Amino acid sequence: MTEPEIPQERPLQQALWRGWRQRCPACGEGRILHSYLKVRDACPACGEEMRHHRADDGPAYLAILVVGHVLAPVMLLVWELWRPAPLVMASTLSVLTVGLALWLLPRLKGALVGIQWSRRMHGFGEAPEPETADA
Repeated sequence: MTEPEIPQERPLQQALWRGWRQRCPACGEGRILHSYLKVRDACPACGEEMRHHRADDGPAYLAILVVGHVLAPVMLLVWELWRPAPLVMASTLSVLTVGLALWLLPRLKGALVGIQWSRRMHGFGEAPEPETADA
């Protein structure tokens, strides 16, 4: 009788950092995004399948959370120190908000894919299915 195979632990911090850099969480070499937010089906360097990911709306929610927490104190500080015209402040902070959100989105998506890979979520830890012959 053989013992069931225990899956090896995948390092969370390393996978998270590689995902943040938009690299494959398995090898760290291949780019996992082939356009702005499209995840490749497989890593071009090592062949690790990425089609299992389920990032969905997570990166957008996290981007809103981070941008709000970063720019809210900036907005208050700018208002208290310089009292700019409301139109100047609104337009400047709007550009900063959009820029920061657009910069964060692919990085957060990569990080979420890295977390899912490291925790073997959504099919990342499954063994490949055996080929079946059609009869």
